[in-house]
Amino acid sequence: MRFFLRYFMAVACAFAMVSPMKAADNPVHNVRGFLPDLRFTLQAAGGKTVTEETFKGKTVMLFFGYASCPDICPTTMAQLSQVMSNLQDDADKVRILFISVDPHRDTPEILQAYVNAFDQNAIGLTGTEKQIADLARRYRVAYQIEKPSGSDKENYEVAHSRGVYMFDAEGHARMLAADTESIEALTSSVRSLLPGR
Repeated sequence: MRFFLRYFMAVACAFAMVSPMKAADNPVHNVRGFLPDLRFTLQAAGGKTVTEETFKGKTVMLFFGYASCPDICPTTMAQLSQVMSNLQDDADKVRILFISVDPHRDTPEILQAYVNAFDQNAIGLTGTEKQIADLARRYRVAYQIEKPSGSDKENYEVAHSRGVYMFDAEGHARMLAADTESIEALTSSVRSLLPGR
């Protein structure tokens, strides 16, 4: 639990450092210059290894979660799907990347089936424990895998922070949405990052 609290404090500090946009006015924070560029090597369905180069030229909405999450993940994915719907023809310029913090249970195929239920422009990604931990540390994402309840080793919960990271078409970190409830604010933010804007 100490690990989770440490990362929770790191996330809180990250919000304190971001460019001054009042949370009450806008749930999307400008993180340009405060968070690193998009960079990773992970596994997608079909045995594909993907990196940030795979999404060069696309605006990216990045979210950390897991397929058996009971509340935050399906709610957030539904909201991101609504953003994509709002973008209409521009949705093809955007990709949702759902990165699992539960690599033990989430295979690439499970993840892709999960995100396909929300949006066809979403990609589920996973990796080794180290790859996930390193990537979470890179973007100050807090998560904690709880101990299994009972004798079933597959029956456990995962606590994780909530936030959607937005990267421009060059892979630069531009915005962080701590609250995804304002579909209008999310849509406006993503639209401002589209190539050619």
